[in-house]
Amino acid sequence: MKSYVITVNGVSYDVTVEETTGGAAPAAAPKAAPRAVPKAAAKPAAAAGAGSVPVKSGAAGKVVKIEAGVGTAVKKGDTVIIIEAMKMEIPVVAPEDGTVASVDCKVGDAIDGGAVLATLN
Repeated sequence: MKSYVITVNGVSYDVTVEETTGGAAPAAAPKAAPRAVPKAAAKPAAAAGAGSVPVKSGAAGKVVKIEAGVGTAVKKGDTVIIIEAMKMEIPVVAPEDGTVASVDCKVGDAIDGGAVLATLN
């Protein structure tokens, strides 16, 4: 028998699998009880060249477009990234004038509200 931990939709299950020979299936084992899932590790710090001004999302959602790449000069209020939340596109804007130093997400990423998506210098 081999034991595995399988995670389905964020719930982990301890599962034991029995190998059989001759095609006979063993009796069904009782269902595994869910167990607590540890929180995901924190995202590593941005690269050394990253800026000091964070550009944070206002809501949880999915990144659908990156409007300003690294090296792009932006003014306060310019759209840097667009996220989708509840079927609405929401611009994430520069909090002040600057140059995009890092983009810490990619199109398709699921993000939390308040997450740092980019930094400015």
